[in-house]
Amino acid sequence: MATAFDAYAQSRRIVTYHSVQIHGGAVAEMHAYLSDDVDEQPQFPGGDSAMLQFINRERTYPAAEYNAGVQGRVLCSFIVGADGRVHNVEVVRGCTEGLNQEAVRVIRSMPRWKAGKVDGSPVPVLCILPIPFRL
Repeated sequence: MATAFDAYAQSRRIVTYHSVQIHGGAVAEMHAYLSDDVDEQPQFPGGDSAMLQFINRERTYPAAEYNAGVQGRVLCSFIVGADGRVHNVEVVRGCTEGLNQEAVRVIRSMPRWKAGKVDGSPVPVLCILPIPFRL
């Protein structure tokens, strides 16, 4: 039997992700909108230029990759929750383990974003962000 949520999900693309509650240890199935399917995109405080400044300031080149001259771009996905918090950070396409871990660390350290909205209400949104590493 189709629910109202199922009907709404057909009109907008929604992804399912799993969230683990640390204290309870339970795995909860959650839903997030794809970034193309929201009325208002999530926004880093201060906009894209502030986000680039944040990434450049917070990113630390791992010593092993720096010494080996490794460069690249780590593509990460994450959810900006309805409360603006960043969570469920994952590497979609990575480079080395060191660069991957640093990209995830930088995204996890981001401040709260302005949440994405659908019909005026804040909703969780799946975002994709490349983190470049250049020497």
